[in-house]
Amino acid sequence: MGLRLVLFALALGLTFISFQAYNQKGGKRLESAFIGFAFISMGVALTTISTQITREATAETATYFQVAETIPFIVGFSMLYLSLYR
Repeated sequence: MGLRLVLFALALGLTFISFQAYNQKGGKRLESAFIGFAFISMGVALTTISTQITREATAETATYFQVAETIPFIVGFSMLYLSLYR
C-alpha cells in the first residue's frame, strides 16, 4: 500500500508540474500533456482503490473494476502521445 501511495504522489506531482507549464505558456501540446498526466493520475488512484475493493468482490465485479481502472490509462497515454506529435 505504501508504494502505491508513493506512485500516486509522483503522478500528482507530474500532473501539477504539467498544469503549471500549461498555465504559464499555454499551447495545445502542453494542454494535451496536462490532460494525459491527469488521466494517468486518475488511473493510479482507481487502481489503488479497486485493489482494496476487489479483495472481497466476485470475479465479475473484479473484472468491471479492472476495465474501469484501465480506461483512464488508455486515455492518459493517448493524450501524451498526442502531445508529442502535435
